[in-house]
Amino acid sequence: MRKVLLAALGLLVLAGCSPGPTPVPVPSPAPEVEAACEPLIKAMPATVLDAERRKTEPASPLTTAYGDPPIEVTCGVATPAGMAEAQSQCFEVNGVGWFAKQVGNGTIFTTIGRAIYLEIAVPVKYRPEANALVDVSEVVKKYNKLITPCT
Repeated sequence: MRKVLLAALGLLVLAGCSPGPTPVPVPSPAPEVEAACEPLIKAMPATVLDAERRKTEPASPLTTAYGDPPIEVTCGVATPAGMAEAQSQCFEVNGVGWFAKQVGNGTIFTTIGRAIYLEIAVPVKYRPEANALVDVSEVVKKYNKLITPCT
């Protein structure tokens, strides 16, 4: 009986340490964009910046997250404001073009020149935030067709 109680206590402690699902807004893309996003999100790596993958709320094939505070990944987002402005910059990480927007708690990166927009919101805790892009670039190249290279 004592072993059962210790085992149960151990499970409770472990459950208390792992974060539950994190809220991530779900976009409403066109059906063909949603269909293209599902395999991309499913193929995302188990870790980003050594942070483990976790569930999102509501559960969606368009979102995933990593760590605590969460690195949020959303596929099928709209074109970000500011991307078309002259001062917007495209930079490449392992062959994938990105647009970066600084926000109060970190940086939001959005793919540029690909068939669909994928957004990765990286909190300042993970500085330098752009390092997260190294972990996802191979999946993006495989599942998100290049239309126009970064210039």
